[in-house]
Amino acid sequence: MKMLVTGATGKLGTKIIDTLLKTVPASQLAVSVRNPEKAERLRVRGVEVRHGDFDHPETLVSAFAGIDRLLIISADGDNETRIRQHTDAVAAAEGAGVKFIAYTSLGNASESKLFLAPPHKATEEAILKTGIPYSFIRNNWYLENEISSIQGVIAGAPWVTSAGSGKVGWAPQQDYAEAAAAVLSGTSHENTVYELSGKLMTQEEFAFALGAALGKEVPVHQVDDAKYSDIMKGAGVPEFIIPFLVDIQKGVRDGGLEIESEDFEKLLGRPATPINEVLSQIINQISQTNN
Repeated sequence: MKMLVTGATGKLGTKIIDTLLKTVPASQLAVSVRNPEKAERLRVRGVEVRHGDFDHPETLVSAFAGIDRLLIISADGDNETRIRQHTDAVAAAEGAGVKFIAYTSLGNASESKLFLAPPHKATEEAILKTGIPYSFIRNNWYLENEISSIQGVIAGAPWVTSAGSGKVGWAPQQDYAEAAAAVLSGTSHENTVYELSGKLMTQEEFAFALGAALGKEVPVHQVDDAKYSDIMKGAGVPEFIIPFLVDIQKGVRDGGLEIESEDFEKLLGRPATPINEVLSQIINQISQTNN
């Protein structure tokens, strides 16, 4: 059985491959990457490195040739670009005769009103239309997405948010990676949907956990979207990113990530890693970097 992971040199892809290599022979693994030279460390470990560029669909058909189980990691970019890239990848998988497609999606993708949802909904629909057995791995939110805000708090800033009382199911990227690896390499995952979410928390609850890990109180400033935008601009966040951040806050405020699930336990045999553990790890990493 041959398995392939796309985007394997990215942060999530790297973690997924490293997890797979703990239990799967390297000879059964292949990766599809835009720049094969960046995957040299995987080639050295015995993983087959193939050239596959989401912007050049013709490379994907050959990249997916002879693959039994495929994991498509969602690409970066604007919604229109991602929809094109993902649907091209699905078409290439169908053309190559892939027998199983797993896809890293977004929480409640088929119904979500989050501005990030359209590419995930479109990709899931494209996979369903192929009739190929599938698994949709719907990830809630990476705790690592908050690192820049955590760095600000360490430097003395408050926790600033316009997300109101909306809840998020934060979990570390490693947990999501291990879940994806379990789906790709495991059995009985055909035609499944997994909603992966950590313990749901408000911004205040998150800030309290962060304060406990830091050993200090972290004040929370709830502001409106306009003020949040101004604060982000004042903090030096690039202007083109700010609308994205504001939309995330709005989506959280509207309940877009408030998805309760025990699917981590189904796939990993345990809940998501407790948030205090992950925060302590991140704080230590930040400290080491600063030193």
